[in-house]
Parts: sequence; structure tokens; C-alpha cells
Amino acid sequence: MTRLLTVLFGSAALLASTADAADAPKPGEVSKADRALHERALTLDTHLDTPEHFARQGWSMVERHSVKADGTQVDLPRMDAGGLDGGFFVIYTAQGDLTAEGYRQARDFALERATEIREMVAAHSDRFELAYSADDAERINKAGKKFVFQSIENSWPMGEDLTLMDTFHKTGVRMAGPVHFKNNQFADSSTDKPIWHGFSPLGLRWLAEANRLGILVDVSHASDDVVDQAVQLSKVPIIASHSGARAIYDHPRNLDDGRLKKIADAGGVICINSVYLKNTAASPERVAALKALGAAPDSETATEAQMVAYLKKRAEVDAEFPPVRASFEDFMASLTHTLKLVGPEHVGIGADWDGGGGVIGFEDVADLPKVTARLKAAGYTDADVAAIWGGNVLRIVRQAQDYATKEAAKAKPIG
Repeated sequence: MTRLLTVLFGSAALLASTADAADAPKPGEVSKADRALHERALTLDTHLDTPEHFARQGWSMVERHSVKADGTQVDLPRMDAGGLDGGFFVIYTAQGDLTAEGYRQARDFALERATEIREMVAAHSDRFELAYSADDAERINKAGKKFVFQSIENSWPMGEDLTLMDTFHKTGVRMAGPVHFKNNQFADSSTDKPIWHGFSPLGLRWLAEANRLGILVDVSHASDDVVDQAVQLSKVPIIASHSGARAIYDHPRNLDDGRLKKIADAGGVICINSVYLKNTAASPERVAALKALGAAPDSETATEAQMVAYLKKRAEVDAEFPPVRASFEDFMASLTHTLKLVGPEHVGIGADWDGGGGVIGFEDVADLPKVTARLKAAGYTDADVAAIWGGNVLRIVRQAQDYATKEAAKAKPIG
């Protein structure tokens, strides 16, 4: 089952049957001054699930798509429209069996996804470039291209062989989360019953290896115990790449105020997503209609005509049994709560585009300047806005890599 099913059934963005997400922010919503500030800032999103679409038949990263037409939220034209300079493109693997065969299949899938990311960049090298460091991101941005960091969501593909962390690091991975919706060999998930009560013994080694290599430790999807242990044990600041404030909506995927403060006090960054902002449970009638509709076609094997036909039927269900959707105001509530709690030097943006994110009024990356406008209206300075959009994340990328460099120098034989 591909990540597209998550997008189709869980993404609030796709459910916007009346919203044309291809549109940039409407005139008047973002002032010229705010737009200019947005363009000056180096802007990144820490969780882009867009690689799910790279192998999709007939889909191109450099062509403009829309949520309404094909369910996607990120492409080059919309990155340009929304002033998004780059981000962390995700190598995501849905959790499966903790067996030798399960590990092998997951490893191969993740390595293939990493290859697809590099192939996309190579195919469009005039507009995209792989980033391996914070300096790379800044250089690529100044050159007028989009920078592409890589991250791992769910480290299950590493199996019990931590040398694979070095393999993925060499391909360009600079951020990794141990776990996703289910527990695995490394750690407990925030949405599963605990078995390890934090990291497993292997997971503790995973954490140390991430530090050694200069890979940011991402605690989004991890249990509260994992967050506590990561803050305590990591040698460098950690990140929550796509999380929210539990004070705004009480969901295990969100972080309580105490843990938001812990991450910030340790120098880390919390990147706010656009999922789990309010109760969006479907009505029984909607559940029945979706069940009758059936599963979405596989994005990597279905024709474009099959996808369009499915999306048309899905839109009919949405029109008859409208979904409950969060809004841009809900997203801003989570963002501003976190900003007030920990300060603008410890907050970033990771909206979970193409992986379940998107809300009314904030449908795809073309809408990003709205955030800058709202931050300025709330009294945040230009420097604050620049830090939130990219400076904070690049700071901890540097810290992670500086630590790894120093440790490597210590380990190097003298003479």
C-alpha cells in the first residue's frame, strides 16, 4: 500500500473539493512588503512526502499540478509561487514485519526511494540540487535553485544492521526518525501500545550512531518516552520535523507543553504541521460511502485516467458527505501557541505536504506566504520570520554536523 492512500484518505487537502489549490494566495491576503520579506528569507519545510509521486506514471516535478486534479501539493511551479526554497524530501516506508524478510524488503524499498530522489534532482539539475550541509543549502539558494535534503521517516528499513545508517548518510540523508505509526525494532510509536517504554537497546545504538554521523534525530511520531530519552541522551539538539501542540488538540501525535519546552531548552526545533489540529472524525454515512468507493489505485501502476476517474468519484462522495476539515486558523493556533511557549528561535515549519497535511485556506505550498503575513501581523520581526522559515533548522543541522566532524577527528589515528 503506497503513501498515496494515506494522502487520499487522510489528507485534509484532497478533501477540498471546492478549492482549487493551484491558485497562489489571493490578492490582498499578503502585502507586497510581506511577500518581499518572504522572498528574502531562506524558506524550507522539514517534511515533504513528495517523493511518493516521483515514480507515478505521467507525473513530473517540474509541471504544475493541483490538489483538486491529482491530490498533490508540491511541485516546482508551486514552490516558486509559494517562495519555498527547499526542504527535507522524505524516504518513507510504511511499517511492516520485524523479520529478516520484512527488513530486506523495507531496505530495498527505501534505497529505491532514495534513488528516485536523486534521479529527480539529476533530471532537473538546472532547478534542483542535493544538499548535504547547511552551507550547501545556502549556496544552492543563492544560485537560484531549490535545495534537496533527504530524511528518513521510519528507520525500520535499517533492520538490525546499523551500518545501513552510514549507507543512507552517504546517499545524503541528514535527518531520521526511528519510528512511524507502529512500534518497531528501535522504539515505541506515539500511536501504539508501548513495548520498549522508549528506545529499545538497539534504538539507543541507533541514536548514538545518528549523532556520530551528523544525522538529526527526528522525534515526530515517537512516543513521549522516546522524546524524553532523545532529549536526555542526544549529544546535539533534536528536531520534531512535523508535530503540533497537544494544548491545541489532544492527540498522541502532538507534543505537550512540557516536551515542547524540553526540546527547546536542549536547543532543538519543533516544526509545526497541518495535521491533528482538531477532531476530524468522519460521520458514519461518510465512512460507509468511502468503504463503498473502495481503495485508491496504486500510484505507481495506475494510469493517469484511472487516477482521474477515482478522484472524480471521491469528489462526489466529498460533496454528498462533506468531511470535517481543519482550517488555516487552526494551523496558526498551533504555530502561535508553540511560538509563545518556546520562542521563535526554536520553531520551524513542517506541514506534512503530500503526506496528510493541508487545511482549508492552506491547501498546498503556493499558500506559504500567508504564514509570513500572519507572523508579521502578530508582531514578529523580520529576523524572527527568517529564523522560523529556515534559520533555526539550519542552525541545528550545523550543530549535528559539527559534532560529527569533531568526533571523527577524535577517532582518527594520529601519525
